[in-house]
Amino acid sequence: MKTVLIVEDDLVNARVFSKILMKRGGMAVKHTENVEEVMEIAKAGDADIILMDVSLAHSVYQGQSVDGIKITQILKSDPDTANLPIILVTAHAMAGDRESFLSQSGADGYISKPVVDHQEFVNAIRALIPADE
Repeated sequence: MKTVLIVEDDLVNARVFSKILMKRGGMAVKHTENVEEVMEIAKAGDADIILMDVSLAHSVYQGQSVDGIKITQILKSDPDTANLPIILVTAHAMAGDRESFLSQSGADGYISKPVVDHQEFVNAIRALIPADE
C-alpha cells in the first residue's frame, strides 16, 4: 500500500485529504507539520509521496521559519530525498503562482485548495507515485 505524507497545518484540511486518500485512493496516510519529522520520514523512505502545504504558518526548521516551498527545496537538494515526489498544495492560486511555486521549489506537481473533484485529486497523486519495481 502506498503511503502519502501530508504536511499541513490546518487539521480540517489534513482530515479531508486523509479521508479522500484512504477511502478513494486506498492509500495509507501520515500527517505532520513538524519539519524534523517530515525529514525523518522522507529519509527513512516511509512515504511514497508528500503533499506539501505551501503556507505552513508555524513550521520551524533548524531555528528558521520555513514554508512548504523552503521544505521542498531542502528535500529536493538532498540526494537521499531528491527522488521523493512532492506535490504542493495551496489555497492562494493566482495566475502564474503555479509556475513560480513549481520552479522555485523543484516540486513535482501542484494541487489547489479547496479540493473539489476527489477523484481528480487521487489521480493527480497516483500519477506521481513511482510504480513498484
